[in-house]
Amino acid sequence: MDWHRLFQHLLIGERSVRKYFPQESLARIEERIRHSEKQHTGEIRFAVESGLELGPLWRGLSSRDRAIEVFSALGIWDTEDNNGVLVYVLLADHAIEIVADRGINQKVSNEHWETISKSIEQAFRNGQFETGVLEAIDAVSNTLIQHFPCESGGGPDELPNQAIVLG
Repeated sequence: MDWHRLFQHLLIGERSVRKYFPQESLARIEERIRHSEKQHTGEIRFAVESGLELGPLWRGLSSRDRAIEVFSALGIWDTEDNNGVLVYVLLADHAIEIVADRGINQKVSNEHWETISKSIEQAFRNGQFETGVLEAIDAVSNTLIQHFPCESGGGPDELPNQAIVLG
């Protein structure tokens, strides 16, 4: 058990999420996703979580594994072209994870997603949380435009665009 990690997760709360991502920021992120999806047939979701509960921490759940759980719980895998992408932030771990469905992962390397994650991390280090997420959405969008372009107006909006705040 990593006691430092345990205390980080137990001491951080939803107030921390609201500090870094106030409602106005979440609304702008949602709007950026909505605008993005008019340019490709993919689906983008954003989720931020303050910290994990005791049980998952005790089991040593990684931020990557948690992101995969969130990807599944939000049904991001349930798109016609299997081209959904989750941008997930776990504040207590200072972790950014990008999880993409198999349709887009057949065309894009893990290194590509890691490069986008690193750019978010740099923005976060500079205190630019909203900017980092918006730039990540733009980068994911450009990737989807390249591999899943659409005719004018975008494809069907298969998933909600709202930013998700988890516990």
